[in-house]
Amino acid sequence: MGIKGNSNGLIYLRTETKNMNVRDYINSHFPGLVLKPSLYHQWEQSIHFELGKELYQFKSGTDELNAEYFDQVYQQILSLFHEIFLPNDTIFLVTNIYQNNHYVRKSRRKMKVYHHYIKANHVRAQLKQEDLPYMFDDEEDVEDNCTSQFSLRCRKQDIRFHLLLKAITHQDFPPLKPRIHNPYGLYEPDVFFVNVTRNIIFYIYDDRGCEVIAKDLETLRSLYEKYGDWIDEYDREEIVQRFK
Repeated sequence: MGIKGNSNGLIYLRTETKNMNVRDYINSHFPGLVLKPSLYHQWEQSIHFELGKELYQFKSGTDELNAEYFDQVYQQILSLFHEIFLPNDTIFLVTNIYQNNHYVRKSRRKMKVYHHYIKANHVRAQLKQEDLPYMFDDEEDVEDNCTSQFSLRCRKQDIRFHLLLKAITHQDFPPLKPRIHNPYGLYEPDVFFVNVTRNIIFYIYDDRGCEVIAKDLETLRSLYEKYGDWIDEYDREEIVQRFK
């Protein structure tokens, strides 16, 4: 293990993770964390960003989608993505699909989770799937549901990330393309970008915002300083206190 840096100012620890799967990696570097929505509330070394501030999804007084809003959201998450991930970083691209147990076997056969977003067949062939307990235990019929978690070890250049980032922000707006294919899910899939080189996790929950967590708070300082205006106002005071 050694301390490294990069031109973006992010600090990271290079760790040996070649033989780790995503669950082993999380247990080792983010003990107690569950890879599910609301990472910010699970992990203290974190930032919650609000996207598209001062704009709205629809044009005023109409049901017409506001292209300016979606363009701003996309440019924001693209900027964050480029800050967090460099070409040589190792990434786990993780997707949670929330399903009824009745459809799990069928989804393995037909769900082309990464078909549109991973460029090369030989990389996509390394895709792994694990069936996990349903992650929302405050709902009814928990025992009837489960989480299918797909994970792929890759690099930035293996991902059609321009398409994937747009697909995530479009998920609540069917007219917009691309969108993530989800024939059997109870909810829209959650996609997590796990940078195992720098020990950072990037999660875009939808067009409204995203969360970034890291093993070490100083790893996030450059994001905090560069994109402080994007911090979610509800959490701003707490985040400012963390970085004092």
